[in-house]
Amino acid sequence: MQPTNVADPAYFHKVVDCQWACPAHTPVPEYIRLIAQGRYDDAYMVNWVSNVFPGILGRTCDRPCEPACRRGRVEERNAEKPEPVAICRLKRVAADFKGGEVRARMPRPEAKNGKRVACVGAGPASLTVARDLATQGYEVTVFDGDAKPGGFMRTQVPRFRLPETVIDEECGYILGLGVEFRSGHYIGSMKALLAEGWDAVFVGSGAPRGRDLRVPGRDEAKDQIHIGIDWLSSVSFGHVTKVEPRVIVLGGGNTAMDCCRSARRLGASDVKVVVRSGFDEMKASPWEKEDAMHEGIPILNFHVPKSFEIEGGKLVGMRFEIVEARYDAKGKRELVPTGQPDVLLPCDEVLIAVGQENAFPWIEPDCGIAFDKWGLPVVGEKTMQSSLPNVFFGGDAAFGPKNIITAVAHGHEAAVSIDKFLHGEAVADRPPPHVNLMSQKMGIHEWSYDNAVSNDLRNKVPWTAAETALASIKIEVELGFDAATAFKEAQRCLNCDVQTVFTAKACIECDSCVDICPMDCISFTTNGDEADLRGRLQAPAPHAEQDLYVSGPLKTARVMVKDEDVCLHCGLCAERCPTGAWDMQKFLLQTTQAGPACRSHGGRQVGVHCK
Repeated sequence: MQPTNVADPAYFHKVVDCQWACPAHTPVPEYIRLIAQGRYDDAYMVNWVSNVFPGILGRTCDRPCEPACRRGRVEERNAEKPEPVAICRLKRVAADFKGGEVRARMPRPEAKNGKRVACVGAGPASLTVARDLATQGYEVTVFDGDAKPGGFMRTQVPRFRLPETVIDEECGYILGLGVEFRSGHYIGSMKALLAEGWDAVFVGSGAPRGRDLRVPGRDEAKDQIHIGIDWLSSVSFGHVTKVEPRVIVLGGGNTAMDCCRSARRLGASDVKVVVRSGFDEMKASPWEKEDAMHEGIPILNFHVPKSFEIEGGKLVGMRFEIVEARYDAKGKRELVPTGQPDVLLPCDEVLIAVGQENAFPWIEPDCGIAFDKWGLPVVGEKTMQSSLPNVFFGGDAAFGPKNIITAVAHGHEAAVSIDKFLHGEAVADRPPPHVNLMSQKMGIHEWSYDNAVSNDLRNKVPWTAAETALASIKIEVELGFDAATAFKEAQRCLNCDVQTVFTAKACIECDSCVDICPMDCISFTTNGDEADLRGRLQAPAPHAEQDLYVSGPLKTARVMVKDEDVCLHCGLCAERCPTGAWDMQKFLLQTTQAGPACRSHGGRQVGVHCK
């Protein structure tokens, strides 16, 4: 193998598994250390720069960072079920415990540059674009048919998961940067909008149409059957305040989990979730399923809907066929009837949450915006630019339903593209991230970070008492960590951004680092191809998705090979090394956002960094 190119920012970024997995690349270990130090304002601002909505995401994020967390891979002997650091809930800690100074630390918008940008929809993608561009002097106007900003964060996430005060606060930070919000203003024509002379248009209108289920009885029982996302919006706005006693929720995603838990709080005594697939194949996040079952809501899997059962003109139940999953030689799944009798489940009301679709009836076919065969706009995967150069898409409107943090990431990329486009630059020419590597050494055996690995198991977030929580749709269920528990949970972080950096010319091949490594992840051996090396290290390195760290030839012609996958970043190799060949260096990556630094002529990034 060739020596690892540690000058490539992507190499050490990939080692920080949580940040690498986050669509917005939030520097997770950085803000967790700040929380451990009680520096909540600083932790909030680190989050705000990248993910824009720390308080909202600290409650509702899909947490792609947590399955990637190294902690969940390296403590098999410490716990029956290894669990990652509670990254998402620590984000909420930064929001809950911050002081009143964060607004003052937010950027003051640059002088107006004369460019006008329209954002269609006031969801997370549009608000991210607005935040990034307003700080750079753009005149940004956000249009939405609803009275308040937030999009599906406000209309589809129940208040028992996300209090409205949190949405108001964090959307307010963005509008406070000089962004104009035109509420109750539904855009009905792209042509008419373009005719108003906007320099650029961003479409962040979401995936507003829920899929229906067309089986016998659907039309006869239409008054007792509701599309899940529409029903959640009606609940959010107070149009729906009660449900029938027996409710079936169809679907296995997070929307279905929100529907069943909401129905429980609105008075249903019998709520069931029914899915076609197996329980493990459900799209809902594992914790969402756990929360629903914790509230006494059963989830019935491998049930395929056959009909809505009607008696006397009213819905009385649903009939399901029982199936099982079978896989062919290529691993393709097929649901096959088991031959068991159909199951009739009594119900008075059904909520259909089997998926969402994009809908753009307001974009005229001849306005220059191309759509693919699935009805999605044809946009650049990174640039978010459509076939009409001054129109950009993001969030669910771009590639279909995803989640809030993905919408935020789209917003950042679209803002960079808009900024470059309006400065006459190629939008596909993406700028590199800002990267710092800084030694943490303070003495012979002293480091400026806490490298003592905690054996504590993941701390549980306290809940409101069930009888209280289930009595109201507006009482928040999760209470969040207190300061003491937040500190303990922060100590579980392995500081994966503090990298082990090796200097080959300083190494005397004494093997001290090999002897002291608790994970046996350092080896000195003859070189070879990757597959060969992985099999003959001190401990085999089977997980090819994480790179090997390979040095240049040493004095004996051997090479140092380190398995990055299971390294604890404990620093013992650097402490033991007699020559300083190993160093612990903190890696900080910040993606470049809209502004001078994103343009070809360069410049210092301004506007969105903490003061």
